[in-house]
Parts: sequence; C-alpha cells; structure tokens
Amino acid sequence: MDLSVEFAGIRLRNPTMLASGILGISYEVMKRVYDAGAGAVVSKSISVEPREGYRGPIIVKVDSGYVNAVGLANPGIDHFVHELSMYGYDKGYAYATQDNRSNNSDDRMPIIVNLVGSSIDEFVSMVKRLDHLSIVGYELNLSCPHVERVGLEVGDDPELVSRIIKGIRAVTSKPIIAKLGLGAVDMLEVAKAAIDSGADAVTAINTVRAMVIDVETCMPVLSNKVGGLSGRAIKPIAIRCVYEMYRAGVPVIGCGGIYDWRDAVEFMLAGAYAVQIGSAIGDGWLDVFREVNDGIREYLAKKGLKSIRELIGIAHRY
Repeated sequence: MDLSVEFAGIRLRNPTMLASGILGISYEVMKRVYDAGAGAVVSKSISVEPREGYRGPIIVKVDSGYVNAVGLANPGIDHFVHELSMYGYDKGYAYATQDNRSNNSDDRMPIIVNLVGSSIDEFVSMVKRLDHLSIVGYELNLSCPHVERVGLEVGDDPELVSRIIKGIRAVTSKPIIAKLGLGAVDMLEVAKAAIDSGADAVTAINTVRAMVIDVETCMPVLSNKVGGLSGRAIKPIAIRCVYEMYRAGVPVIGCGGIYDWRDAVEFMLAGAYAVQIGSAIGDGWLDVFREVNDGIREYLAKKGLKSIRELIGIAHRY
C-alpha cells in the first residue's frame, strides 16, 4: 500500500512528520527520527540569534500530555546552517523541480525548518541564510503561547502575518507553512490571510496556553508560570480546527495529540494532508511513526482504499 503524500509542493514517503519542539536541533537526532519511520522532520524553532530559553523547570507531565515553557531555546540561525552544511545540505537543491519546489527526488532526509521571529526582517534574513540549502521548506512559528513578542503576538495580527509571508515569498520559491494556534483572533481568519499572501499550507494546532500549580508549595511549577499544553487533551480542539480549515479550502497539516494510527486517521478524515507527532515522542517512543504508518496501511486495506488521498476529508461528506 503506497503511503506517499503530496501537498503544498511537498512529496513525502508517508504522512507522518516530527513536530517542531521536542527534538530537532541536532542532525543526528533528526536522522534517528527519520530512520524510525517519519516521512519528514520539522526542526525545533530557529531564531536569528541564539536563545537560552527559560530556566528550569521548563516542562511538567500532566495526565493528558505535557505543559512546557522551554522559551524557544536554540543555537541560532548561523549554527543551524553550519549543522546542516556539515551533512551535505549545501550541495545543491536535492528537492528541485521545474518550479524549484520539493519532490524528495533523492534519498536525503526531508527537513522542514521551523522559524520564529518578531519582525518581517528577522524572518526574511533567516530564509536568505537557509535558502541555498537542500531543505524541503519553511514552517513559521506564529503561535508559541508562552514567549513575549513572538508567537501568538505575531499570529494574532493577520496583517502582520500577511506581510511576513509576502516578505518571505519574495525571496524563496520553497514551500511556506504557517503554524497557527489558539489566540485572540479567529484562527481561520489568520489562515486565510496566510494562504492569500503566499503560504502553501498551515499546521494546526500549536500548544494551548496552560498552567500547573503545585499544591504543596502553592507555587506555579514552571519557572515561566504559563506554558503550552500538548498531548491528548488538545486533540479534539485540533480536529475541529483542521475540519474548519479543510472546509474553507486551506491545505492543512494536523498536529496535536497524535499517539496512534487512529488519531492520525481521524485527522485525515477531518482533512489533514499529513500529521505531525510530538508529545508521543516525549515518552521515548520513536516507534510511534512506524506503528502509525502500519496502522494507516491496514486501515486503508480494510476500507478498500488505494491511497492516502482517498482518505483525506471523508468526514465532510456527512
């Protein structure tokens, strides 16, 4: 059963992707995820300058997943470009087609670089630094729920989102994906602004603003007090968002609470072209990618479907 998918100018061997956040700075770690069965990997959020992030505690496990406030810690764009160059990603366009979009034309691991910034200039400058590399495309973190001046503060401004994407589109022909979350503005409005401005798809959703308090110390557990909730608790919210995106004609990647093949299939029935897996890896479970793909393959056979494409959006028939 062929599990390959194509969306937003990207073709992958299967619809599972490493979600940005838990892993994704080291090439070697990303390669372990890819070898474990992922169709692509999305890097951790990369910024112009290195970020130390918040002091600990930065993550706490809850019944339904995790609440984290890492603070977008990363080594910065220069270090990340050097990291990828060390592994041959500076050796030409491994994914070039007639319009220079990605089609995974060789066996190189497909990497989508997640970028975070607070201005148009920051995003554009990072894309200019990365665009010569053989990466698949860019995912823009417009929805981090716990860092000031980036994330939701950017994503809650559809006009700013539009200007950022137009700025990036002016300097690259690679696919652009906007990662959106639950903020003060209707996510669908932001998604439409992103697509109308040149984005190829959106990822829905990011973590949800949350908090945990220790009843013995009477203090917030996280040093930042507020963090982002991920895991099973947010899946029904994410499913609803994906359903609404697909209904509005927005190409969408599903993310939020995917732990097994049933979760992945539910996202696809709602309209997701691919799915991102994050919190399930937090339990040290890289096998989740292979198990999800095996389950999807068996599901397609059971339903008499020949490809992933036939599965996408079925729930909209009813």
